[in-house]
Parts: sequence; C-alpha cells; structure tokens
Amino acid sequence: MIKLQKILTPTDFSEFSKPALEYACEFASRFGAELHILHVIDASLAMPDPLMGAPVSDSEIRDLESAAGSALQALPGEAATAGVNVAARKLCMGTPFVEIIRYARQNDIDLIVMGTHGHTGLAHVMLGSSAERVVRKAPCPVLTVRPAGHDFVMP
Repeated sequence: MIKLQKILTPTDFSEFSKPALEYACEFASRFGAELHILHVIDASLAMPDPLMGAPVSDSEIRDLESAAGSALQALPGEAATAGVNVAARKLCMGTPFVEIIRYARQNDIDLIVMGTHGHTGLAHVMLGSSAERVVRKAPCPVLTVRPAGHDFVMP
C-alpha cells in the first residue's frame, strides 16, 4: 500500500497554484499526512538582465521576502479541510525547480502536488516550466494540477 506521510505543495501565490493547494490539503487530510508549503523567490530577480535592465534592489528583495512570508503564514486558508497538519511553511531564494527538488529530498517528501502553470505566462512556457522539470527530476511522485478552465477538448 502507498503511504503518504509528507506532502509538499510549492506555491507562487497565483490563482494557478490554488487548485494544487486544495488537492494537497485533501490528500493530507485523507492520508493523515503532514503538509509542507514552499515558496521560492526566483534568484534571477537579483541578477542583471540584458533585456530587462537592472536587477531588483536589495530593499525590493527584502520587501518580496516579507510579503511572501506573510502570504505563507495565511496558507492554506480556505483550501484547508479539517485535520490538515501543516508541518512547515518554507520560504527560500533560488531557482524554483531546483529548490523544490532539494526540499523534497532533504525532507523525505512522499508526494509533490503542484500546478502546471505559474504566473509567468507565455515566456515561461517557452523556456520550459518548473512543473515539467520537477516531474522529470523529483525523488518522489508528482501530481500536477491544471487550473480550472483548461479542460481537454477532443479535436
């Protein structure tokens, strides 16, 4: 039998990550598992970009960290069902897919539940999504959750 004791759900706080959080909460409740919520601030924000100009300043990074920390404390919010044990809310800076995989390995995560779309749009899709990279490299199963309104239509 499959034992799910630790479930990780990464979030970027977008509308796209909410359905994944709802799934993660439901799985945690039904399996009596710990829920780990992770937000990664993309380290590339602090690097100069030849197309976009100057990097985000240190004070802006601190503001991002503060806002993200507050948002993390508010999760899972409405998505939570009775009996969800939120074991950790973690904020870090780095490359999102790398940090998600690192966290999963370091904490012996049994399942990662994440959205298929981030808030970064078309450019992100063209470069390869974090979800796809996590699916390919994760040390455990990954459940990807599509946002509402993106249903498959038979050609």
